[in-house]
Amino acid sequence: MKNSDQLKVNIAVAGSGYWGKNLVRNFHELGALKLICDKNEELLHQFKGQYPGVDTCIAFHDVLNRKDIHGVVIATPAETHYDLAREALLSEKHVYVEKPLVFDEKQAEELIELSLQKNRILMVGHLLQYHPVFIYLKDMVAAGEMGRVNYIYSHRLNLGKIRREENILWSFAPHDISMILGIAGEEPETVMATGGNYLHNKIADVTTTHMAFPSGLRAHIFVSWLHPFKEQKLVIVGDKKMAVFDDTRPWENKLWLYPHSIEWQNNVPVPNREEPEKPNIEQKEPLTEACRQFLTSISGGEPPITDGPEGLRVLRVLRRSQLSLDSQNNAVQKLDKKTEAGEKNFYMHETAVIDDHCKIGVGTKIWHFSHILGNSSIGDNCNIGQNVMIGSDVAIGNNCKIQNNVSVYKGVTLEDGIFCGPSMVFTNIYNPRAEIGKMDQVRPTLVKKGATIGANATIVCGTTLGKYCFIGAGAVVNRNVPDHALYVGNPAKQIGWVCRCGERLTDQFECLACGMKYKAADLKK
Repeated sequence: MKNSDQLKVNIAVAGSGYWGKNLVRNFHELGALKLICDKNEELLHQFKGQYPGVDTCIAFHDVLNRKDIHGVVIATPAETHYDLAREALLSEKHVYVEKPLVFDEKQAEELIELSLQKNRILMVGHLLQYHPVFIYLKDMVAAGEMGRVNYIYSHRLNLGKIRREENILWSFAPHDISMILGIAGEEPETVMATGGNYLHNKIADVTTTHMAFPSGLRAHIFVSWLHPFKEQKLVIVGDKKMAVFDDTRPWENKLWLYPHSIEWQNNVPVPNREEPEKPNIEQKEPLTEACRQFLTSISGGEPPITDGPEGLRVLRVLRRSQLSLDSQNNAVQKLDKKTEAGEKNFYMHETAVIDDHCKIGVGTKIWHFSHILGNSSIGDNCNIGQNVMIGSDVAIGNNCKIQNNVSVYKGVTLEDGIFCGPSMVFTNIYNPRAEIGKMDQVRPTLVKKGATIGANATIVCGTTLGKYCFIGAGAVVNRNVPDHALYVGNPAKQIGWVCRCGERLTDQFECLACGMKYKAADLKK
């Protein structure tokens, strides 16, 4: 049985030319293609012969009027993306938009808010996020196997289709920016770009973009459609390992890992070269996996990695790069990430209350009867459940899920990707008294990236929960928890180790669910 037979999702593809024909093919192979929309009648006639039983139409409003169409895939020129995506969302269709999402940040924010209001998926076609090799590489970085990532560079070069509706930056670089932001887990503080216009005095054919991140990471992107040969290469340099992802090579040679390191001898850095490693990764077509994810998300599965907020983050870097290109001296552009609650590009239920001077990230949802106190900060794409209280001066990262009836008090910091189960409890005063004020005795609690806290668990203040640790339901934690540790009971004790994906590791520190392997020394340090 095909994947979409189970999901019962019908898809219409709008724009079936240069790239759209690949989306048509993939959604047809997944059993979901119902309708093709294109202004080229000759092309539609060819598709009727190629895909019997699939309907065709010329006008986009015919797509929107079809009640049996659940999702619309937009592969038209980039300048049409905003209008078509907006019309589709207003018609309560799920939307997949080819890159770039749009050209303007305000338009992107409007589409994100509209998708939240309509409770519809908004997905962007940054398909390399679904490439098995990139997923493997991203998981390695997240697990710490490469150590501290110092810099990333990406090349996307070709002598291929030269566009006139957009320059090389907007045509090629979105994929590279998406991958780099996915590896970095943060947005850059500054962006600078340089370029050359050789075929048209207003359209760049070659650009280089340089990004500086708060963590100290640096990234560089070189794109060109005036290059003698095709090159699609991502290089990541960490202090434990280095990696080269070359997408032009045969599958078995796409990823090479180099366990090189730098050792200091007599105050002199000396390279330590090791033999390269070639991991075995299951072959899958990235576009097929991206299309499959769209179908899964529509049918109630987990949201796509490349959702609206991810598309906006990529767009912000593209816009700053373009501003730098347009300036006479290629000036450095700064990114101001957060918006005040008054400049709303998130969703809040009408019963929710947000005090003054709060910063809420793009794509975040705040549900019934929740209260966000002043001077708190919530990251992008978070889900704040019903009857949640976020205390003053609290910092919450991106992609966090805080379930119903949770209070996050002053002194608590949640990094990215934290899951707080229903009715779990944070504290901030170790020995409280009703008759004695002790807010000057607040003990900070830090929950590191990717950690999960089960329902009804209690986290005693003054503790640190490590990256990707897992606290079982009802546990009472009164001590620091190591990275990836599994803690249960009252008082909580460690009973094992947990993978980044949430599954328990074997005694050999291997995850049977996703195949990740960990080193005992890294887990137990």
